[in-house]
Amino acid sequence: MVADPVLLQAAADLFPNGISRYAVGGLLVGLGTVLIYIGTGIPAGASTFLESTLSYVSDQSRFQRYVGSRDWRLVFTAGIILGGLAFAATFQSGLVTSPLYEPGTTGRLYEVAGMTLWTTDIQPWRLFIGGILVGIGTRIGKGCTSGHGVCGVGSASKTSLVGVATFLTVAIGTAQVVAALGVSP
Repeated sequence: MVADPVLLQAAADLFPNGISRYAVGGLLVGLGTVLIYIGTGIPAGASTFLESTLSYVSDQSRFQRYVGSRDWRLVFTAGIILGGLAFAATFQSGLVTSPLYEPGTTGRLYEVAGMTLWTTDIQPWRLFIGGILVGIGTRIGKGCTSGHGVCGVGSASKTSLVGVATFLTVAIGTAQVVAALGVSP
């Protein structure tokens, strides 16, 4: 079978570091989603974490609808945070090596008490404002990229398909405008 060189070049341009790291990541996300759905019967999504957490301290009906699922949502969110910390402490610091990831290619590495740590080059205020805007967007959009993008698209939800198309369009447009303005991390 002969592959079209134009398509091969387009794939190389889209994935300059190879496709394997993205394929492995996608398989792990898909496996996690399936396990959560089999275990709980609820599609995985991170955007309901705040409301489900507030159900521990508030009697408002808005938050009480999550009482039955709040424990696993708390574990799910802790897993996201701990998974990121474990990745930073192992692969990003260079402690563990893999052909799928080259350490030190983003952010900065530094030593503290004999331990290699990693930090991003993006200013904390930008991360904070970005987090607030993402949080607002997920509530307005009635879900996040994990809920709509992985579970919703995977189940052919029309709402999720429209949501993901909107997420991508706005994200790509915003990135292009920001880049054209010369803003960088």
